[in-house]
Amino acid sequence: MVYLSPIPTFYQIYKKKTSEGFQSVPYVVALFSAMLWIYYAFLKSNTTLIITINSVGCFIETIYICFYLFYAPKKERVQTLKLLFLLIVCGFGFIVLSTHFLVKASLQANVVGWICLVFSLCVFFIAPLCIVIPNVLGFSFGVLQMALYVKYKNASKTSEQKLPSDNIPNHIIVLEDGKISELTEQIIDIVKISALSRSDKVPAASQMNSSGAEASQVQNSPVKSQV
Repeated sequence: MVYLSPIPTFYQIYKKKTSEGFQSVPYVVALFSAMLWIYYAFLKSNTTLIITINSVGCFIETIYICFYLFYAPKKERVQTLKLLFLLIVCGFGFIVLSTHFLVKASLQANVVGWICLVFSLCVFFIAPLCIVIPNVLGFSFGVLQMALYVKYKNASKTSEQKLPSDNIPNHIIVLEDGKISELTEQIIDIVKISALSRSDKVPAASQMNSSGAEASQVQNSPVKSQV
């Protein structure tokens, strides 16, 4: 059932004719793990069940990888081929050759078994880190944000109470219609009085100017000699 879990993912890839940013790492790692367990099963006796399960896993994971390579873009296809070369060719080949030639026959099964166990544990604990780390960071920042909110939530209220403008009562002047009309009439009377005072000053000034002109003419006229 574990090997069949990626079927919905590859169905989406088949419908949209693209890998949609999915990574091939889980399928390559699963293929490498299944090959390791098959190699361990061949070194032990009475391991038919292990061989059967992991053989099916190798077959399914190979189909997944071929399917992925067919629909993946060029860049992701090259990365997948590099990963296959490193894990399957170099990694698995190194384990097989080193345990076959450098380890005694009686210890080969135990050594390969420990390698399979360590690799499975690493995959089990490392794979969820991409989910655990972002959520741990988000949880930490969320707790910090809530602590800051609880600490400073009353700061704005205290600052508003200290402002002197809040203690000054606001007075609104309301004028009735009768008072407004009286006020306008008083303003009109003041304007008329100022206009009249200005008009009285103008004739007086003109009279003063005319008398001054006559006086100057008298002074400038020649005095006739009496005969």
